[in-house]
Amino acid sequence: MGLAEVSTVLWTERELLELLLFKLEEEQLVLASGRTRWLAHATREVEMIIEQIRGAELARAVAVDELAAELGLLPGPSLTALADAADAPWDDILRDHRQAFLSLTDEISSISKSNRELLGTAARTSREALMGVETHAAQTYSPDGRKSRPTPSTRVIDRAL
Repeated sequence: MGLAEVSTVLWTERELLELLLFKLEEEQLVLASGRTRWLAHATREVEMIIEQIRGAELARAVAVDELAAELGLLPGPSLTALADAADAPWDDILRDHRQAFLSLTDEISSISKSNRELLGTAARTSREALMGVETHAAQTYSPDGRKSRPTPSTRVIDRAL
């Protein structure tokens, strides 16, 4: 497999990473809006893209190993090692791919962390809202027609949150 084929495989993987970043941003918008109705769909789309990325990573590993053999390198070389062994213009193209992967990975890590924080906040807010519902339970009527409040139940509070 030549440099052109490896570059094509790298482009495919970059496009999938960009799509993952887009889907993570969609998920973040759903989380930030509080409209959790679509959260399961957004999460499922993220998982589907991650599965496609795994397939692309496997294709990249195979293609890179074949190219490494052609260039006289050991199996599993880094993009930097491939770029160092490649002639112009492929050396610059491989370095550009590497830089794009680093940038996309940083962005994906950042938005994933932000989404986890939003999920944690949403879970805490939901728990607090449910605890508030229990605290302010609706009044009911006793058999003789007087208003009465149900007796409060015992609560366990997790202070670690």
